[in-house]
Amino acid sequence: MSKTFERLTRPIVRKLAPGARITEHGITFERSPTGDGIYSINIMVDGRRIHRVIGRESDGTTRTQAEEFIAKVRSDAKNDRLALPKGRKVALSFRDAAKSYLDRLTLGDGRDLKMKRARLDLHLIPFLGDLPLSKVSSFDIERYKRQRTGERAIKSNSRGQGRTTYKSGNASVATINRELAVLSHLFSKALDWGWVDRRPGKINRYKEANARITYLTVEQIANLIEHAKADQNSQIYPFIVIGLETSMRRMEILSISRDNVDVERKLIFIPLAKSGAREQPITTHLADFLKGYLAALPKGSPWLFPSPGAKGGHTMDVRKAFRRVVIAAGLDPNQVVRHTLRHTAITHLVQAGVDLPTVKRISGHKTLAMVERYAHANGEHIQAAMDRLQVRMKLTG
Repeated sequence: MSKTFERLTRPIVRKLAPGARITEHGITFERSPTGDGIYSINIMVDGRRIHRVIGRESDGTTRTQAEEFIAKVRSDAKNDRLALPKGRKVALSFRDAAKSYLDRLTLGDGRDLKMKRARLDLHLIPFLGDLPLSKVSSFDIERYKRQRTGERAIKSNSRGQGRTTYKSGNASVATINRELAVLSHLFSKALDWGWVDRRPGKINRYKEANARITYLTVEQIANLIEHAKADQNSQIYPFIVIGLETSMRRMEILSISRDNVDVERKLIFIPLAKSGAREQPITTHLADFLKGYLAALPKGSPWLFPSPGAKGGHTMDVRKAFRRVVIAAGLDPNQVVRHTLRHTAITHLVQAGVDLPTVKRISGHKTLAMVERYAHANGEHIQAAMDRLQVRMKLTG
């Protein structure tokens, strides 16, 4: 028999003032400061608490949909209990699956673990939480995308009283796509490891526009290097030189060990690169620089950027020093960030006429499509190529 609602009725909901809320039979309706209404549920199923945001009034969400969601969760839980082996009572939740996923990657050759953990802990787990991994649907994923681009719920425990408030999320399309990539990888691994018998909901990523790539001109490079030499941080100069002459990523640079540098072969081995272990080619100038730099390092230090106080033994970040050098060079620190060094190296390779497969080999990108973005960063080299075609064909007006 369906439950009778006395407080969570349509007339009362319509009159609810901004900031006020009503909870009945596990369903909560709250009127946000913007005037929109948000439905959420908070129930116990098989000893697990499920707290989910169902949707906004402006998106057409109603109390009926919240009721149907609760009924579905309880029905799915019952079916899971009937189908599970004897002795196992509860289906694997997304929360537990995410924890086991990270644990396994930590023990194996998992890459980009820091960002995977952050995206799961900060966003995906709070949203999908106690939902059984096998029951994550395309609808759930689309709701997650809508929440990340718009209004999102935030728990506040001021003065010991739990309360859910809402504020604008406005996460970028690129940010959400990175989170969906982690979710997709988790789904794939769950299938490989036998946690599910089929891949959960389909993931449709947003189409990303080709954002403008910020890179430094030859003059700006020289100016930046000059100020890096004069900075009080002795590591910022070699960091910038390596970044500009290799296109290596920040942590790839900071985690270089002595054993990974081969100045004779002009290579740096990167064991934990984003797209897998690889050998990074370096210039003759950088090989000569590293030969002298290695000789000047403290004896016994295995790292190019040693930091005895750091957990891993090497420097983890040079953000403050980099920002200081950028400002000293008269550049905008909000536009020129550490990753700009990578953009600069790749852009100048393309503009120098290096073929894209070779650029891909140097930059360590997974696909040529990712490298092609740099071909449009500046059209001067393209026009120069067309001018050479005209000269070769002896075309005249």
